[in-house]
Amino acid sequence: MTRKPQIRIPATYMRGGTSKGVFFNLTDLPEVAQVPGEARDRLLLRVIGSPDPYGKQTDGMGGATSSTSKTVILSKSESPDHDVDYLFGQVSIDKPFVDWSGNCGNLTAAVGAFAINNGLVDPEQLPENGIATVRIWQKNIGKTIIARIPMTNGEVQETGDFELDGVTFPAAEVQVEFMDPADGEGAMFPTGNVVDNLDVPGVGTLKATMINAGIPTIFINADAIGYDGTELQEAINNDDKALALFETIRAHGAVRMGLIGDVAEAANRQHTPKVAFVAPPKGYVASSGKAIAATDIDVLVRALSMGKLHHAMMGTAAVAIATAAAIPGTLVNLAAGGGDRTSVVFGHPSGTLRVGAEAEQVNDQWSAKKAIMSRSARILMEGWVRIPGDAF
Repeated sequence: MTRKPQIRIPATYMRGGTSKGVFFNLTDLPEVAQVPGEARDRLLLRVIGSPDPYGKQTDGMGGATSSTSKTVILSKSESPDHDVDYLFGQVSIDKPFVDWSGNCGNLTAAVGAFAINNGLVDPEQLPENGIATVRIWQKNIGKTIIARIPMTNGEVQETGDFELDGVTFPAAEVQVEFMDPADGEGAMFPTGNVVDNLDVPGVGTLKATMINAGIPTIFINADAIGYDGTELQEAINNDDKALALFETIRAHGAVRMGLIGDVAEAANRQHTPKVAFVAPPKGYVASSGKAIAATDIDVLVRALSMGKLHHAMMGTAAVAIATAAAIPGTLVNLAAGGGDRTSVVFGHPSGTLRVGAEAEQVNDQWSAKKAIMSRSARILMEGWVRIPGDAF
């Protein structure tokens, strides 16, 4: 049997925040994959090495975790007053599909640098030395993100002394602002309440804050499901019953939020919503061995992504945390001590993160002006990825 040879596609492998992904310039993709559809999805699946029944993604660029099974497609923006259009694809590890339903906040930190390096930003607006402001149109959710990229001698500065828990080495700080971060066109609180009673068969009735900010997220109290909020990955990810519990909560929360019509649909919408549990501050030892004191944080948060407890925190979920913390009465706000606040330091499995948000209530409806966090990004490898020519 004659087989088509491999083709090569220009690509850049980048770390953004606590995630890694394969970045493409839209115009570098084969023509059939420059538009949404099956060909594009099949190409990205093959690049990452999915679906892989072994769960390792050995024959691709993926790292066999939700944080490293990611792809990004960028192009000059078609939206007024924006520099670059950003499309994120979360690639399933063991199933043949790419989830386009949400954003990746961590990889957002790498978008500005890629855009500058690939000529997607007008050179006239880039300082020789200083901070470049890159306006990003997030196509998955139709929102504006502003990335502030350090420049040195006319080039993106990647090295620095900014430390981010969950990332081993320091790098240059990239400030990211998520403007009007409510996900999609719906209300920030799709049920109209900052806290709901969520009925979950086999579990019971749980207090839940279900919010669309950064990414649709379901927050529950840790003690309501037998946890204290200091858990690390092995406590959850090695427990099949726990994972099934969280997936059941996620599916029923997704229906309540109006994201799906039936719990059965959740299996084909793995990326959103997220489910997270919160607790008041308590000391613990992070996965790196770093001791986190109760006085170092305002609240404990653990979140699941693609069916597993995240090793740190998804960037979009951090936006949800910041926004929920800024709104009195949410479970995040109450766990953090209640009251008015514009920023919060939360503890996650790898350490801590400070995030901020500005929220306001108008006519009994909450909205967020923006959420802010600092991340870092770095090019890991650039050149071409190769895939069999008949893969898509």
